[in-house]
Amino acid sequence: MTDPQQLSFEEAQRELDEIVGRLERGDVPIDDAIKLWQRGEELYRRCAALLEAAEGRIEELAGDAPGAEAS
Repeated sequence: MTDPQQLSFEEAQRELDEIVGRLERGDVPIDDAIKLWQRGEELYRRCAALLEAAEGRIEELAGDAPGAEAS
């Protein structure tokens, strides 16, 4: 299993979607469901961190844009 920190946003999101689907179907033994939940939490944190970083870059770029308001 790949370390979530090594995954791109798209890879982490894809795996997270698969985990959610498996958990929603309810056909996973409880021990496996717990492991899937934990993996899902790791993937969610990775996605959230990447989105936050992208937001910061966008705000930085927007602030550097000609005509941007000075704070």
